[in-house]
Amino acid sequence: MVTTKTIVKKLDKTSSNYLTSAKANTQGEEAVLKAISLMTKEEQTLAKKFHSIVKENAPMLVPRTWYGMPAYSNADGKVVCFFQNGSKFKTRYSTIGFQEAANLDNGYIWPVAFAVLKLEASEQEKIIKLVKQAIVV
Repeated sequence: MVTTKTIVKKLDKTSSNYLTSAKANTQGEEAVLKAISLMTKEEQTLAKKFHSIVKENAPMLVPRTWYGMPAYSNADGKVVCFFQNGSKFKTRYSTIGFQEAANLDNGYIWPVAFAVLKLEASEQEKIIKLVKQAIVV
């Protein structure tokens, strides 16, 4: 199990030292909240819900921004999941996506991105299930 003492392979650009996950979490949290604050109100609502889901159900993932989007990395520094606001690419929906580090494999084909217009209770349950599955080793 990953703890807050686990070293995250993320370089501190000012000192070239590795950051501890506690420091990475703090810095990443700030960066993610800043990225969310730049979104439209509707996107902020979705991104905040997704952020809460990840924090509550996969606390070992480290928040960060990835291409300016809220994202969450494993202890190896690899992005597991992310939130892409629709206005970033001028699409009519936002996207919740999972990267290769997510453990969502299911046979020879499986979805890794989901269009999101709202996150009501039933959609939140689906995302919670995916986030939990993504971090299973």
